[in-house]
Amino acid sequence: MTTAHETPSPTPANCPPLEREVVRFIQELKYEHLDARAHAGLNRLLRDQIALQIGISKMPWSEQLLKYAMAQQRPGKSRVSASAVTMSAADAAFVNGSYGHGFEYDDAHGPSYSHPGSCVIPAALAIGEELGSSLEDVLTAMVAGYEVYARLGVLAQPELLQRGFHPHGTLSNFGAAAVAAKLRGFDAETTLHALAIALSHVSGTTEYTSTGGSIKRIHAGIGTRNGMQAADMARAGITGPRAFLSGNKGFFRTFLQRAAGDAPERRFALDQPFEVSTVWLKAYCACYCTHAYIDALRPFAARRDEIADVHLKITPHFNVVVGTANANAYEPKNIEHVQFSLPIQAAFALLGKGNGFLIHRDYLAGNVDMAPVIAMARSIRISEEPALEKQYPGRFVADVTVTFKDGRAEHVFVENPIGTDRNPMPEQEQDAKFMELTRDILGEGRAQKLLATLRTLDPAMQTAQLTEMWAT
Repeated sequence: MTTAHETPSPTPANCPPLEREVVRFIQELKYEHLDARAHAGLNRLLRDQIALQIGISKMPWSEQLLKYAMAQQRPGKSRVSASAVTMSAADAAFVNGSYGHGFEYDDAHGPSYSHPGSCVIPAALAIGEELGSSLEDVLTAMVAGYEVYARLGVLAQPELLQRGFHPHGTLSNFGAAAVAAKLRGFDAETTLHALAIALSHVSGTTEYTSTGGSIKRIHAGIGTRNGMQAADMARAGITGPRAFLSGNKGFFRTFLQRAAGDAPERRFALDQPFEVSTVWLKAYCACYCTHAYIDALRPFAARRDEIADVHLKITPHFNVVVGTANANAYEPKNIEHVQFSLPIQAAFALLGKGNGFLIHRDYLAGNVDMAPVIAMARSIRISEEPALEKQYPGRFVADVTVTFKDGRAEHVFVENPIGTDRNPMPEQEQDAKFMELTRDILGEGRAQKLLATLRTLDPAMQTAQLTEMWAT
């Protein structure tokens, strides 16, 4: 215990270096540490995620989830997006995170193969509403959560995904606990226990890519709420294992069957580049593993009648998610199959149907003739190429060869699909995506006003002033 004249230590005692430095990062991060690239990445992420929470709130599973949550909810000040409903912070973040991750259209952090935005943004906004926090505090907490989530994710890949775990379902628990610890002002010891307790919630596999299930849409909400509740337990005095990451039965050795790597604690130094600076946004409404292939194949749509063969080389871990490892990759039976099928997304692109919000919404409504899509998909060959994984770690590349009926072949290699940090989505395209998702629910005028407010956020603004802008 510190006295009134002592400065609390930013690190907990008696824990391994990795755990110590994760906690130090959360404790020491300040708004002033965020450089221009971090602010730009965070702003792009916030605009994308808020639009998604609004637009996806009307999907069938979103409406089912809200009905479920309202029957279970605890009272509170935190708003459910695109509604007049308020709940406890944990319950609101559960719903909003699920909305944000609910249609394969949300951000991606490439090196960790995951989606931090639909965890850290709903968690920080919900707690900020509850506490009456300014956006400066909320944005700082978002970055603290994003960096903990993403930097642990980098250390955990590619094995986490290859072993069948859903990276977002696992990492979101740690990200949300970090957000809560930062925003609630926990000391180092309580922060350690919040993260350590979050380990007991870590779960979620990618079986949905093979046999479906709308529960995938809820993984973001489950992990976010559990991370926030882990922080609440720590605040109440419950403790967790001090070596929750590095121990013999901690996160890395249990989930990945290996250690975290050589001196992994260095990744959490404050002078390291912010991962939020590299945020990826989705141009297409499907798993990001398909996006580079869509970019490669779209130009061939005008010549599709001349094509004799399409060969797609894919990394082993991508194949687990969108390739031949999926039981229904070539004959989808539900929306999850469609959005996690490389052959189907490739066929959409070659047939000129597009791969965005509209085609997938039309599929849900039964307005897409899938017979020609499946016929085209069956003509597409996929083979694993382990060398791609070694040569382009953490990159979402595509190796495509199109052979024509006259025997000519064209090879296309895409290193950076549109929306990645090396090939960012143009601002006008992000604006169009924002309006596509929000216009029908908020109306043109309110949607435009919200977009303008998010683009030029005032850090002194109160959180509730912002969230009121998307109430309905």
